Amino acid sequence: MRGYNSVRKWGAVMTQQELLIRSTLDGSMQPSLFYKSNSTEKRPLLVGLHTWSFNRFNQIENMLPLAEKYDFNLLLPEFRGNNTMGNKNCTYACGSDYAKQDIKDAIDYVIANENADKDNVFLLGLSGGGHMALLMAGMCPEYFKAIGAYVPITDLSKWVEYSQTYRPHVLACCSDSEEEMQKRSPISYIDTISKANLKIFHGKCDGVVPVMQSISFYNELIEKYPRASVYLDIFDGAHEIDMQTAEYWIISQYKKTAITQVTG
Repeated sequence: MRGYNSVRKWGAVMTQQELLIRSTLDGSMQPSLFYKSNSTEKRPLLVGLHTWSFNRFNQIENMLPLAEKYDFNLLLPEFRGNNTMGNKNCTYACGSDYAKQDIKDAIDYVIANENADKDNVFLLGLSGGGHMALLMAGMCPEYFKAIGAYVPITDLSKWVEYSQTYRPHVLACCSDSEEEMQKRSPISYIDTISKANLKIFHGKCDGVVPVMQSISFYNELIEKYPRASVYLDIFDGAHEIDMQTAEYWIISQYKKTAITQVTG
């Protein structure tokens, strides 16, 4: 099911489509936004993930200019809404199996029904979206040519010890269960995430999600899998996304060519 609306123009004209996609887990109809490339040929798909306390609409201004610039399709899935106590379905959000499946189902739907190139799917998320980007890397790394995760939460149990602001929301989403917090933490999926082509970006002055969340995660992964295509960029900033570096990472992987090794 879909509806259509014209949207603000940054570059090429793209049309906002409201999709309702049936969950393959519980049969419910879950919303996504889709912006279709203007090309008649198959084009790359950029999947943008919303932040912790918001919904599918909050990354339009970040993601749409990038999609328009390169004539990529853009998918903004909802994955059960925000991760707060105000969401009556919050136990289905916050990295649950249902939330992850919603993203996978939305990608499958767009690839089957639109001009999206399954060999060029890129995933990008900030904060709660970075948390979900890592969880998707732990669920189906083969789906993505490259993943960019900005200022992500990697360990919910440690984060609730740090953040009194977000602690009650995490506990509500996870039914006050340590087991659920670990199940919804990327740190629990290092073996699978190591198979992804992934770059993590984290501001060294982040006061919302401490930079050690990413440093500890990266160190544990790379110690176990030193040849993994997983990278860490500690930037001079806070809890934010720099779309210029995000663009560079995504496009560099889209246009990546073989590297010729040189000798000294």
